[in-house]
Amino acid sequence: MVESNTSKKYDVLVIGGGPGGYVAAIRAAQLGLNVALVERDRLGGICLNWGCIPTKAMLHGADVAHTLSELDKYGFSSASVQFDISKLVSFSRGVSEKLSGGVAYLMKKNGVDVISGTAKLVDKGVVSVEGQTYRADHVIIATGARPRSIPGVAPDGDRVWTYFDALVPKELPKSLLVIGSGAIGVEFASLYRDLGAEVTIVEMAPHIMPVEDEEISAFVRKQFEKRGITIHTGASVSAVTVGADAVEVNVQTSDGVQAVTVDRVLVAAGITGNVEDLGLETLGVEIERGAIITDQWCRTSAFGIYAIGDVAGAPCLAHKASHEAVLCVEKLAGVPDVHPLDRDYVPGCTYARPQVASLGLTEKQCAGTGRTLRVGHFDLQANGKALAIGEAEGFVKTIFDADTGELLGAHMVGPDVTEQIQGFGIARSLEATGDDLAEVVFAHPTLSEAMHESVLSALGRPLNA
Repeated sequence: MVESNTSKKYDVLVIGGGPGGYVAAIRAAQLGLNVALVERDRLGGICLNWGCIPTKAMLHGADVAHTLSELDKYGFSSASVQFDISKLVSFSRGVSEKLSGGVAYLMKKNGVDVISGTAKLVDKGVVSVEGQTYRADHVIIATGARPRSIPGVAPDGDRVWTYFDALVPKELPKSLLVIGSGAIGVEFASLYRDLGAEVTIVEMAPHIMPVEDEEISAFVRKQFEKRGITIHTGASVSAVTVGADAVEVNVQTSDGVQAVTVDRVLVAAGITGNVEDLGLETLGVEIERGAIITDQWCRTSAFGIYAIGDVAGAPCLAHKASHEAVLCVEKLAGVPDVHPLDRDYVPGCTYARPQVASLGLTEKQCAGTGRTLRVGHFDLQANGKALAIGEAEGFVKTIFDADTGELLGAHMVGPDVTEQIQGFGIARSLEATGDDLAEVVFAHPTLSEAMHESVLSALGRPLNA
């Protein structure tokens, strides 16, 4: 940590050490700028310590549980399998701690001064941290976001959880009600169901996973319900009563109020940016609905102040934050040929069972553009690798402009689709058309062949469907 007993001047000062902030600091240092990063808690931010990484470690444990439940299918048997939730939690926390230490190493390697404490902008280019003053030509805000609260549903860390609490349970609940069915809610619903809990999802929108293509949402709902997950859509929580041993939840549905009693409630109704107590309003930084307003170069309405990642609005994804970090720093440093980010084409991934991955516009959004569309589908039931591994539930859907061949949207559900979606991202980045993708040779047997077949389907010439 840098000694903060005297004022120091930097070219770039970054507030927040998550995947946006620490990447911004590294890239700025690589470009020869004098850089400081302020972090009030642990390097790596929410993603590394309480979000993306530890949830995936926990979900891996859920995948192991699912595999164990199907041993007989592959000719294995086990007389007794014991599960200790504390060991899975310990594994998850260990992964986060290792990566957080890795970020600290990267800061030292790149010559970034790390300042521990809470930052506040007190004037143009002037930042106060724990009573000490620092100056910078450019200040990048990367303070991330936190769980959104719901009126009348107050998390207490015991019976009513945020995702922070759901990552470190003291015991495995017998039943869990999840409020919200975005990526966070769906992942935890899937996780706890595979670990043996009875799970209920309550979603206000007409479909679960409301940002996804409606065909994907409907498919995931069907798969979840087959697993015994109860789902209420077009519903809301009207009352929560916390008792000593359980929580009673009144769920308002189209059929009236249903009383549901569960061990725990998880509030997963979205997130809101950490914009408070930063001094933004006094400097004229515009904020709307919990997010800082920025232009295509991540510049705010106040000169010399930038915002990246979750605090700058949706999509609230770590890889979007990291990408914005690089383009923001390169633009302010005068690097030529910097390209702005098209937020519609940031890939989104949900690591539930089944996995979901998407890029670009949904079919409904595409239809709203007035373009003539070519839509392709391919079911994993016709994919040899999916059948060979016993995971043939899912499909790939691709949407192209019929006149130009432009890839408008790609939507995938099934095994390991989060590892495959980048193929469509590369295609989009290189402006590959449907005809171009049809000429690509895909290895056999692979799950990715379904991507090729979906493209061929959109062109009206599928080979295996």
